[in-house]
Amino acid sequence: MLRVVRVESKAQKMSFIKFPFRLYEKCRNWVPWFTGDMLTYMDRNKHPFYEHSDADFFIVKEGSEVVGRIAVLENRRFNEYHGVRQASFYFLDAVNDRRVFEKLMEVAVDWAGRRGLDTLVGPKGLGAFDGYGILVEGFEYRQMMTMMNYNYAYYGEHLETLGFEKEVDFLSFHVKAEEFQLPWTLYRLAERIKERFHLRVVSLKSRREVHYWALRLGHSYNETFTENWEFYPLTDREIEFLADNLKWVVVPELMKLIVHEGSDEVMGFLLGFPDISPALQRAGGHLYPWNVVDMLWSLRRARTISLNGAGVHPRYQKRGANVLLYTEMEKTVRRRKFLNAELTQVAETATDMQKDLRRLGVLPYKRHRVYRYTFA
Repeated sequence: MLRVVRVESKAQKMSFIKFPFRLYEKCRNWVPWFTGDMLTYMDRNKHPFYEHSDADFFIVKEGSEVVGRIAVLENRRFNEYHGVRQASFYFLDAVNDRRVFEKLMEVAVDWAGRRGLDTLVGPKGLGAFDGYGILVEGFEYRQMMTMMNYNYAYYGEHLETLGFEKEVDFLSFHVKAEEFQLPWTLYRLAERIKERFHLRVVSLKSRREVHYWALRLGHSYNETFTENWEFYPLTDREIEFLADNLKWVVVPELMKLIVHEGSDEVMGFLLGFPDISPALQRAGGHLYPWNVVDMLWSLRRARTISLNGAGVHPRYQKRGANVLLYTEMEKTVRRRKFLNAELTQVAETATDMQKDLRRLGVLPYKRHRVYRYTFA
């Protein structure tokens, strides 16, 4: 018999965190989160999301064994900004049993209904930079670190059987470095755009610079992505949280910013991350000293880069400033002699960027789907 347990105790939190390790034990493409990061997401005193919103975590057990898990969230800032009454779900994992998925969604709908909400959307996490959606295409490819979700093919099948419908898709694009060669005319155009609008490209050199610019990047995000499906204004604490996290995971020279000459006003950005997925898999969720050494070594040896985070201020989106991103993208890929590049999770609603990428030979190879269920 299945029963739902609301996660409260430390033992229950560890059951929630460790369940995917058993579920994906034989899966070579799944990449685990660090246990410490997961505990931060579940801690109301540490994660800035809880300063304005709410979330609860649940596991489903059959006998003494965990067979499913889910987080259910109410992002009040998102709802206020968009004028909706949505709940979202995240950290969805379950064995291949429709009863388990049904039980997880029942508890999510009940949780949302008791708060006066009318729609359940997800997967969609606590932060603007958490990975979106259920993987529906590209199961044969390894997860790009923890920047996106990985799941078995039956996840989407069970959700659709339960009445969930597509909300929006996110595509991830892949290209081999040797095939990513921009025409010289684009570089000439990029120089003209910089001169015309008095822009310059900043390449960072140290982690201290990363924190300084990440704070400004957060404020730029609040102006740049206002029309995006997933957008809501980040608080100062969320921006600080983002800056602290970026400081430790980003390679400074792979973080590019477009700013106004003579100012620190960020007008665009491109964030590159070396793919250290194998090291994260070897770490198994732990940050022991030898795992840290392994990851630092992998940062230098990685031959695939994730370009996760690219945008231009709306003021310049129709004036050709996207060209600056594409030229910096090519420079970034070639600087460290990466062999492959992935542009991680581009919303299908970003039609102009998708058209540009396809014209440049950068093609989609993974698709994540955010689902919606309206119950009131």
